[in-house]
Amino acid sequence: MKNGWTSKALGEACQIKPPKSEARNRVSTDGLVSFLPMEDMGIDEKYVRATQTKPLSAVMGSYTYFTDGDVLLAKITPCFENGKLGIAEGLANGIGFGSSEYIVFRPKGMLSKEWLYYYLSRESFRVEGAARMSGAVGHKRVSKEFIESYPIPLPPLPEQQRIVGILDEAFEGIATAKANAEKNLQNARALFESHLQSVFTQRGEGWVEKKLGEMCERITKGSSPKWQGIAYVDKPGILFVTSENVGEYQILMDHPKYVEEKFNAKDRKSILKPGDVLTNIVGASIGRTAVFNLDELANINQAVCLIRCQPTLLNNFFLTYLLNSPVFKQVLHDNEVDNARANLSLGFFSRLPMPMPPIPKQIEIVEKLNVFREETQRLESIYQQKLTALEALKKSLLHQAFTGDL
Repeated sequence: MKNGWTSKALGEACQIKPPKSEARNRVSTDGLVSFLPMEDMGIDEKYVRATQTKPLSAVMGSYTYFTDGDVLLAKITPCFENGKLGIAEGLANGIGFGSSEYIVFRPKGMLSKEWLYYYLSRESFRVEGAARMSGAVGHKRVSKEFIESYPIPLPPLPEQQRIVGILDEAFEGIATAKANAEKNLQNARALFESHLQSVFTQRGEGWVEKKLGEMCERITKGSSPKWQGIAYVDKPGILFVTSENVGEYQILMDHPKYVEEKFNAKDRKSILKPGDVLTNIVGASIGRTAVFNLDELANINQAVCLIRCQPTLLNNFFLTYLLNSPVFKQVLHDNEVDNARANLSLGFFSRLPMPMPPIPKQIEIVEKLNVFREETQRLESIYQQKLTALEALKKSLLHQAFTGDL
């Protein structure tokens, strides 16, 4: 530790969970105080400003109490891991109440609230805390013992304030750079979407409307292994493609699943061939479409529609661009049937009218869109790399701050 710095446990350096009785001494029972539910608390926002107010009598029961200058930290998963954290400021009558899932820190004399905020915002703190969580899945909380015993380095207050000033200035610049990179990323995607939209709405000579079923060898879907009495297995087995594996323009195999080989014997109609178009027909990802391009024996579940094009009538990549276009995504969403979970029927796809130019024009359009999309992906990669580098810079600055290197 740097010369002149000390270290204390958070439980020593802070008053944790100040008593609610303070509120009664500062405001009448019908006086207004700020109210901050967990969903209103942001991420990467240094100061927390509640927008709701309630009478003190309405919140004294099960809610957590805090005042201006207290540091709030979410203790429940996934809010803790996501970094829901901030310094309370601008509260009605200086008093706030909020979720029972907040930990409230009131720094003592030797600790600046801004120093504490930045220290708790480090990824390493969240990782360590998450590893010490307990409770039911989905409702785990960081342990009281971990929080109270967690050590915080304490340089003299003037040194804390000097370093906080450096971090404030640096993080403001990083936030601006991130906002610009995110905007550029969105603009690149929007430009491609706009171009795609224009291709299928401003149709040229020779375009006609045909039903999708008239241009396909097969339109079908898979089924649930459970309904067939078939188990999931480790590889080797039959690659089992579900809606989570069907992205826009690509098959996503980060988490492949396999089923027993007898699944293909029971559900032969949905065995995949390279070049098949797959589109999601159930849930939030309806309309997400990609060409199956894996040289692997595979099948699909009931949330994925297999479209096998007649090559002389319909190019599979042209169909993929068409289904991924904003205009057709809207058509698909407008025709969802919501029986607890949105879905589209095979009959709907068979009857779906599609704008069709001749095959040579389809291929020409695909080639041009491929070039446009590759350039868009190149730009997206550049902006994503900038965002990654900016996040790494934040981590590096925080590490330097608390090791005495700033």
